[in-house]
Amino acid sequence: MSDFELETKHEKYLLTIKNLRAKNFSNDLPFLILSEKLPEGQVYKEFADGRIEIQEIASAGKKFRTRVIKVLKGLQADNVRKAYGLL
Repeated sequence: MSDFELETKHEKYLLTIKNLRAKNFSNDLPFLILSEKLPEGQVYKEFADGRIEIQEIASAGKKFRTRVIKVLKGLQADNVRKAYGLL
């Protein structure tokens, strides 16, 4: 696959992600960001108000429990967005 084809696929992927994120926010839902940089069981959740939380997710049978580990400060949140192409 050529560099051009890879770049085109990456751009389409980012556009799809950004559209899904906007749809979630318009429906008053958070956007889930999975990251290999976080320990297992932790995720980033971004909210329409700009807040990003690190949350721990654990299953309890058929139910899931979440616990807020940390609320990211402005620059930290922007760095996460930048790392995942969301800015």
